[in-house]
Amino acid sequence: MAFRKDRQPYITVMAIILAVVIALFSVRIFSLQVIDKDNLAAGSSGLTEVKVVLSAARGEILDRDGRQIAVNRDGYDIVFNSAYLDRSTMNELILKLISLSSEYDTEYRDTLPLTKDAPYTFTDEVGADKLRKFLNVADYATAEQCFKRLNEKYSLGSFTTDEQRKIMGVRYSMDKAAFSVAAPYTFAEDINHSLMLVISEQGMLFPGVTIEVTPYRHYPVSNLMPHLIGTTGPIYEEEWEEYKAKGYNYNDRVGKSGIELYAEEHLRGTDGEMIYYFDSNGKIVSTKVTKEPIPGKTVMLTIDKSLQKVTQDVLASSIENLKKQNPFVSGGAVVVMEINSGAVLASANYPSYDMATMSKEYNKLLADKNKPLLDRAFQGVYPIGSTVKPLVALAAMENEKYEYGEDIYCKKTYDYFSDFKPNCMHYHGRMSLKNALARSCNYFFFELGRRTGIKTLNQYYKNFGLGVKTGVEVNDSAGILTEFESDSGNTIQVAIGQLNAFTPLQLASYTCTLANGGTRYKATLIDSVVSYNYSKTYVDNTPEVLGNFNINSTMLSQVKEGMLSVTEDGTGSTVFGNYSIKVGGKTGTSQTNSGSGVDHSVFIAFAPFDKPEIAISVVLEHGASTYTVTSIAKAVLDSYFFASSDNNTDIPPYTLLE
Repeated sequence: MAFRKDRQPYITVMAIILAVVIALFSVRIFSLQVIDKDNLAAGSSGLTEVKVVLSAARGEILDRDGRQIAVNRDGYDIVFNSAYLDRSTMNELILKLISLSSEYDTEYRDTLPLTKDAPYTFTDEVGADKLRKFLNVADYATAEQCFKRLNEKYSLGSFTTDEQRKIMGVRYSMDKAAFSVAAPYTFAEDINHSLMLVISEQGMLFPGVTIEVTPYRHYPVSNLMPHLIGTTGPIYEEEWEEYKAKGYNYNDRVGKSGIELYAEEHLRGTDGEMIYYFDSNGKIVSTKVTKEPIPGKTVMLTIDKSLQKVTQDVLASSIENLKKQNPFVSGGAVVVMEINSGAVLASANYPSYDMATMSKEYNKLLADKNKPLLDRAFQGVYPIGSTVKPLVALAAMENEKYEYGEDIYCKKTYDYFSDFKPNCMHYHGRMSLKNALARSCNYFFFELGRRTGIKTLNQYYKNFGLGVKTGVEVNDSAGILTEFESDSGNTIQVAIGQLNAFTPLQLASYTCTLANGGTRYKATLIDSVVSYNYSKTYVDNTPEVLGNFNINSTMLSQVKEGMLSVTEDGTGSTVFGNYSIKVGGKTGTSQTNSGSGVDHSVFIAFAPFDKPEIAISVVLEHGASTYTVTSIAKAVLDSYFFASSDNNTDIPPYTLLE
């Protein structure tokens, strides 16, 4: 039936009014259900508020140019949410999850200090005492008695003994973590994708269990300086009270070693907060985020990622090639430092490990006789051989025990002491300081060391960073500096780099101090700390001076000329003789007490000679190859001075792309 034309305006008006009414109702319903639902819930009688934590993302670690070293990726956790968990079927639920975890080769959290296989015994006495206290049983209660008490506490009588042990391990861990609505419990961390899909798709079978997306550490190059970056991990039970007092939650991950541990206060974010509103039946009515989480700060290192990778690669390949002729070479380290700041640009160890597989291979790494877990660069101590001779020469000259221009006659056997007559490696004859450094004449430095004396030598060693801590942020060794009451044959051994033992980091620091004229800087790995989005700087490190020694410039230049002669026509000239940049250096070999009888090889260098920028130290354990240590240093210098920026495939995260 058609509408009459004279009624069309009336119908149009009514349609408009109806549309307005519907719109007003829609706005009000939206206001009640969405905008005001939390206010209504909070104001209604019989509702309960429970606050829960929203975890913040951990800060990231980047190199000096903003290239990624340790960043975040999304992982999946299995989490128990108390608000939805049915307590009457909790044990069955836990057992199902344990079975699934086993099927998908996934570890779950079990902190119960009882062995996992019968007969059950305590895993350690500290844990045993904590368990007894938790169960409120006698101090002498046995593991069997505690097991029985746990069975009663968690109503596990209907399960097999093996199932009882598995369930009680999770239940105990939940109780120790103070599991509640306000404190969800993480059953398993960083599970694989397949297990995540199974639990997500079968959600009805796991009431109160959720899959949560959690940020985890990701290493774009997972074998890049693992010793320095360090690790993160869960809070262990013995650490919990300490971290709890600092405001941490039980499920938080914290730095365990390296930069991750040192910079924990910066990398840790500020957690947010959300409120659950429950009705009188315990059902969730609504939720409200009251405080957004703030991610941790970004730590910018002094490390140059490209230089670090080159240094690691050349050290590894050089050692592996050297092993073909010398099976006794067992490892090595290289440190590269900025001369006028103390900033560590690269620190390489070999053998090393991969952070992506470390947890699975830990026991194998621990048992490896070549000690890949040892940070040789910062904690390995070695006699440094002839690399100490430039410092001995400087100490002798400044203390008027040797005047530049004086020749010393090397007759090979040094017979000053009646009970100790060491030999030089060659019969050199008449030697100047420059030639003695270039040829590494031990006789010459036996004499300088005897004249100077052990007390003066040791003071110079300390002034230049040998035998003292470098101040670097992560754990390093102070080295070994021998002390003698009087001068003897030991003094002349110290003068050629024996008896004492220092780290490659200390060697690089000493080289920096020598090259820059006597300023010893605190070694550092951290350049700055900025906000997660790089908009604000919180820490901006400036070079810190640990000592400033007014070296006689004329005497220093004479020593440095000798170091230049080392690379141009001395023991390092095979590699550096025609190098396009002038390099000051000193080779060294040091005797070891190992059964192999093969000496360590050591080399220090600074470049460019006239205006030094970087210093390098190289140590090869039982390397006995001057050619190899100098070749490693040359490859590092090539990378620093000549590498094309085109090789840098990393794009700093704050770079504007077109």
